[in-house]
Amino acid sequence: MTTTYAALLRGINVGGAKKVPMAELRALIEGLGHSGVRTHLQSGQAVFTTDRADEDALAGELSRAVEAGFGFPVDVIVRDHAYLADVVAACPFPAADLEPKQLHVTYFSAPVTPDRFATIDQQAVLPEEFRLGDRVLYLYAPDGLGRSKLAEQLAKPRVNKGIVATTRNWNTVTKLVDLTAP
Repeated sequence: MTTTYAALLRGINVGGAKKVPMAELRALIEGLGHSGVRTHLQSGQAVFTTDRADEDALAGELSRAVEAGFGFPVDVIVRDHAYLADVVAACPFPAADLEPKQLHVTYFSAPVTPDRFATIDQQAVLPEEFRLGDRVLYLYAPDGLGRSKLAEQLAKPRVNKGIVATTRNWNTVTKLVDLTAP
């Protein structure tokens, strides 16, 4: 049985660093034996189909291939359509009532618990808020991510220690559901 996955590459093509041309990324993924390879935007989303089912193994394989092919390490998270659709369905914020720039999802490589975020004073950053889900964090930032004081705190190494985390805006979150649909 084949499954369609989204690969989320962390920190590529941002501010001129870690340049990965999408055509070359597609070729690299096809070279790993995957099919139906597509990319979305220039910021590190690829969709592919494979008969392999281990998301962590797929992420590790892709990460190693990117480093070998482009000369720098890139963290990768791989998730299937069902998971991505569940993330959208479980959103604790009224996504339909918000501008996409106000809502973001941070995907984690492993489950996280509230104690990881215990040092964040949530009252001090209101009206910004975050909520945890299944290996994700939902971030409501009414003024956008670029001005978010909460996003700054969430990105600190002490919060993300020992785990891969990569954030996408709501438009990208929902587009990945569409792109991975069977």
